Amino acid sequence: MTASSSLRIAIAQPTISDDARRNGLTVRRLMREAAEAGAHLIQFPEGCLSGYAKEQISDWDQVDWPAIEEEHRHVAVLAAELQLWVVLGSAHRLTPPHRPHNSLYVINDDGQVAGRYDKRYCSQTEVLRYYTPGSRPSIFSVNGFRFGCAVCIEVNFPELFAEYERLGVDCLLLSAYPVDSVFEVKARAHAAINNYWLAMATPAQTTALLNSELIGPDGTVLARADAATELIIGELDRDALEFGIALTKARPWRASVRQGDIYRSHHVCDPRSDDLTGF
Repeated sequence: MTASSSLRIAIAQPTISDDARRNGLTVRRLMREAAEAGAHLIQFPEGCLSGYAKEQISDWDQVDWPAIEEEHRHVAVLAAELQLWVVLGSAHRLTPPHRPHNSLYVINDDGQVAGRYDKRYCSQTEVLRYYTPGSRPSIFSVNGFRFGCAVCIEVNFPELFAEYERLGVDCLLLSAYPVDSVFEVKARAHAAINNYWLAMATPAQTTALLNSELIGPDGTVLARADAATELIIGELDRDALEFGIALTKARPWRASVRQGDIYRSHHVCDPRSDDLTGF
């Protein structure tokens, strides 16, 4: 399949409630708006459908799992109807007594679950009380664009973002329920250092800290929601002149630097180099 030069995506900023039925209605309404705007993919925040532990969820025993799973199916049916990829934050129930994963479901435009990302680096409270951590990255492709997934606190672990660069992603989907405003600075740094687009989906509850946005492969913000916005539309465009250096020069050069041959061939045997205590 020939890779497309551009892809339109939608990034949601909904209010998340403790009612999966209400969240499902919001998710499907925003899916329809994204499709009407010509988006091929829509991304939702962490815990968007099920509710997020510590915020909407205090005890898994109080969660209506049949309702959550039914809402997942409704979203999948609509994804097929709209021919829209959906990246949906929600809890993924495991076999008791294991705690759920904190997950991003990847639902393709045929309405099938094409994959799932389970948050690997959970907070101390999450891993002790609420969630079972995942163990692997998640990669999928839409119209020739390669996507990876990460969740919230993982923004603090550069190795995950470097891993996705090595795996060849064009865009990293970071879904979150952030607790500080410096989160946005970290996200922009990861995009600029790894030279890929980064889409960040956050809920309406955290707009006092930051907003959902699309960041370019040079770290610039291409689209950003405001406090009253539930959905933004952004374009991933490989042919955009402003990203020529980031995509065609910086990224391949940095990959060669990390591999190391470029420097190994220039190392020398010189006593003045070996002596680290003299002028």
